[in-house]
Amino acid sequence: MFLDASMHIAIIVVCGHSSGYALHRQIVTEQQRAGLDHDISSPGDRVVGFRVVSHPGFQDRATHCRLLQKVSTSMIDAEHIHLDTVGGIAGDMFTAAVLDALPQLCERVFADLAAVLPTDCGTPHLSEGVSGGLAVRRFALVRDTIPHGHFRSEADRSDHHRSHDHHDAGPDIHSSPVHHDAHGTSFSHLAARIIESPLQPGTADNAVAILRRLAESESRMHRVAIDDVHFHELADWDSLMDVVAAGSIAAALAGCTWSVSSLPRGHGLVRTQHGLLPVPAPATADLLRGFKWRDDGEEGERVTPTGAAILAHLVKNPNSGASGVLTASGMGAGARSLVRLPNILRVLVYSSGPTTKDDEIRRDEVIVVSFDVDDMTGEEIGTACDKLRAVAGVLDLSTGIRQGKKGRPLHEFRLLVRPDDFEAVGEACFCETSTIGLRFRRESRFCLPRSCETTEVDGIRLRRKLTTRPSYGVTHKVESDDLTALKGLARRRRLKARAERETKDD
Repeated sequence: MFLDASMHIAIIVVCGHSSGYALHRQIVTEQQRAGLDHDISSPGDRVVGFRVVSHPGFQDRATHCRLLQKVSTSMIDAEHIHLDTVGGIAGDMFTAAVLDALPQLCERVFADLAAVLPTDCGTPHLSEGVSGGLAVRRFALVRDTIPHGHFRSEADRSDHHRSHDHHDAGPDIHSSPVHHDAHGTSFSHLAARIIESPLQPGTADNAVAILRRLAESESRMHRVAIDDVHFHELADWDSLMDVVAAGSIAAALAGCTWSVSSLPRGHGLVRTQHGLLPVPAPATADLLRGFKWRDDGEEGERVTPTGAAILAHLVKNPNSGASGVLTASGMGAGARSLVRLPNILRVLVYSSGPTTKDDEIRRDEVIVVSFDVDDMTGEEIGTACDKLRAVAGVLDLSTGIRQGKKGRPLHEFRLLVRPDDFEAVGEACFCETSTIGLRFRRESRFCLPRSCETTEVDGIRLRRKLTTRPSYGVTHKVESDDLTALKGLARRRRLKARAERETKDD
């Protein structure tokens, strides 16, 4: 902890190791605005944020909070993520649990939040705690001026939310047809704010998609136009933080599939701007049609609308299960305490398993699904391919042109599908195409071990796939989506070549 006695500003720093130049520049800017002399960060630091706590007697200066953490540059070894809703799920519980399991994502998430949240709204804070005797993380927006450099307690923050929340797990969203334009809390205002913010690739698309799911559900449940749906609790910014954090996580883990346990239904009524509503709230029930529920005897709202929107966005097949080698786990807690069990969401991260010299090539089984269509347009086929590739369990999809009966050209679809997801994928094929039949067979295959990491070239962050080849070593392949925004073919080729040639140690 550093203290600038002349300005009565305490700077709390938690240090570590790695790289984060973009946020270093942001911190330098904040330091300059505050007139600070201490160099608390360097381009060699991976920075999630920093926390500047103003003394309450200093010229009414607003409290600026940033938590400085360092995280390792280790790769995210994840192919599937399972959400175990022990206590339930809310937006803050989701973020806390994922960041507990995958701290490598902290830099990205906190950078996106810094870009979208107003500077005077408070600070996203990831804290440690205990729930039901288990070590957990909690995620919250800290606002109040904190004298003498002390953080507000979790109990204080939960008391702050109790007056306007409509759930028991943590800060969340609910809508009201009453207008609150002064806060810009309509769906269109919030979506525009997210889209116009300088977020990392994929964050805005995922965050707006989550917000849209929630707005559309609220629109249906309360019979108001989607543009008239207002999220009144967003005047406090907690739920915008939760939506953007979830969008950032979804974008960072775009290659993963997701599953969820049965959901706790809860009991009783919840107080909202619409009055008392049954648990689960109407929007929650609407968003989670097709998901399995359970009754564990605990009272209160257990799944919030924001948590429901995140699940609806991530879990493509509610009946799919988790499989693979467990590589990480994390627990995020809500603010309230349950009687019989910890109020936590547990995240379990699975991969295909570690690579060893004795086991460089792994063997597994897939279902090969194929079918032909001769009555769909090129535009319809392109759309169908995009829809099917997004279905959980689809590993690959390709099409080819053949000549069918009566000399008609036809398109053949071929999909590689995880066996556990075969039925859901088959239903999607019938839904998204005009086919009236499917052919399928089980095949064995050999796969080289692969993983993903992020590298930086000329200040541009690029994802790349690492493949270990027998008697050759590791090869690198850059994700083409990360290059599409760059101007000029020559520049894209140059950065691609450098990223695929360089290693982390270069």
